[in-house]
Amino acid sequence: MAGFDDIIGHEQIIEHLQNAIELDKVSHAYIINGEKGTGKMLIADAFAMTLQCEKQERIPCLKCRSCKQALSSNQPDIIHVTHEKPGSISVEEIRTQLNSDIMVKPYSSPRKVYIIDEADKLTVQAQNALLKTIEEPPAYAVIVMLTSNADALLPTILSRCVQLNIKPVADKVLKRYLMERLRVPDYKADLSIAFARGNVGKAVALASSENFDLIKKDALDMLRYLEDMEIHEVVEWVKKIADYKLEINDFLDILIVWFRDVLLFKATNDVNMLIFKDEVQEIKKKAAHSSYNGLEEIINAIEKAKVRLNANVNFDLTIELMLLAIKEN
Repeated sequence: MAGFDDIIGHEQIIEHLQNAIELDKVSHAYIINGEKGTGKMLIADAFAMTLQCEKQERIPCLKCRSCKQALSSNQPDIIHVTHEKPGSISVEEIRTQLNSDIMVKPYSSPRKVYIIDEADKLTVQAQNALLKTIEEPPAYAVIVMLTSNADALLPTILSRCVQLNIKPVADKVLKRYLMERLRVPDYKADLSIAFARGNVGKAVALASSENFDLIKKDALDMLRYLEDMEIHEVVEWVKKIADYKLEINDFLDILIVWFRDVLLFKATNDVNMLIFKDEVQEIKKKAAHSSYNGLEEIINAIEKAKVRLNANVNFDLTIELMLLAIKEN
């Protein structure tokens, strides 16, 4: 757990939460919405720690008993709702960990703060159970829901919560953090930022990933030979890509950035604007033999594959269709 000062970016959300604390206008329910890795939990934890800090100021003091407990994840009035099944949060889990517990007054703090990670996985029954609590919460209760897709929540819940949407962190802020704090080399920082698209967690993960360079090499090798491949060879590549199932979005993002470089070079003829500067010759060759429409079709096909995989459509079929679309264009 960390304070607000340790969070990279998200100044507007932090300012909103700090003002609510300072003006004593803290809502009983919040939704912090943003993709995985954007720092939702960091913000929620810092907010909870600040709410419970004995100093009652805009930032947690980090020295009082409550802050020390929070820093060691032992603050009894900051409750993280957990769930056993990876795909859903059940009504029983909400009833036992939140609805029943919330009626018991705070143990040692002015408030009780409940943090529900992956709240978009709440079943409809669980949401309805939670709704009753949100409609009539005890004065001391604050519920913070973290979602990657707020639209998965019932409109009745959305209407009763303050929704804070996480925005991408500026590239220059991310680059400074990667290079100064994590000592990431310039080129790798640029590459990680291009794939992360403002997602701090993803940028850090990519910059420090041992597999990322290997995934990048295989992705670019595939692109070099895809045009000349027979259909059975394409199927073999599908099997190879399947090895990266857990990191398939990274694999697909590499393809997207590469083809965007091709499209950018075709439009501007400027190598300085490329992310893959070490791929200039291949990018020039591809740009010369591709149409604007064809490149856009390829990028759309890869984006569509990402959506399908996130929706649990058959992996092999999705990747095969994507590769064939790349090959045709």
